[in-house]
Amino acid sequence: MQVILLQRIGRLGQMGDVVNVKDGYARNFLLPQKKALRATEENRKHFESQRSQLEANNLELKKEAEAIAEKLDNKIFVAIRSAGDTGQLYGSVATRDIAEVVTEGGFTIDRRQVILERPIKTLGLHPVRVALHPEVIVTVSLNVARSEDEAERQARGEDVTVVKDEKIELETFNPDEMFEEGGRAEEGEAEQQAE
Repeated sequence: MQVILLQRIGRLGQMGDVVNVKDGYARNFLLPQKKALRATEENRKHFESQRSQLEANNLELKKEAEAIAEKLDNKIFVAIRSAGDTGQLYGSVATRDIAEVVTEGGFTIDRRQVILERPIKTLGLHPVRVALHPEVIVTVSLNVARSEDEAERQARGEDVTVVKDEKIELETFNPDEMFEEGGRAEEGEAEQQAE
């Protein structure tokens, strides 16, 4: 299906471009989200009449996104999760979780704005990209830790997944202490003496 893009969309094109996309992508995403129009002659005329207004709106949104990007860029956010001794999480940190952590930190973002190449499944500092606008993408750091104290240690550069060598004192084992006086061991000795 041919559509006219109403805003810049990564891997597709810029505002005003007429592109071919799969029917399902157009019907289920681009058209309902008002990111594109069907490429009919009537819609092309409508788009050209509205082009300057759309470009002005896009420029305004881009300026707002750039202002937020200056404050948000390279910020560190902490996510507390359960994990094993090796640093493997008992689940993963998804885009929804990242959006919640960033929103709690004072910046309102949607989970669809978070760009993750693969889910986060280990403790540590992870770079995460956030698309504030199709043309404005910032990188924040997500510090995934088991506790606030551990997050501070990770921020200083410590590896919290290393198991410290601890000397465990083994108790001395004395088998004679296992039996009470008059117990089975003494009965056995009494039987041997009787014979």
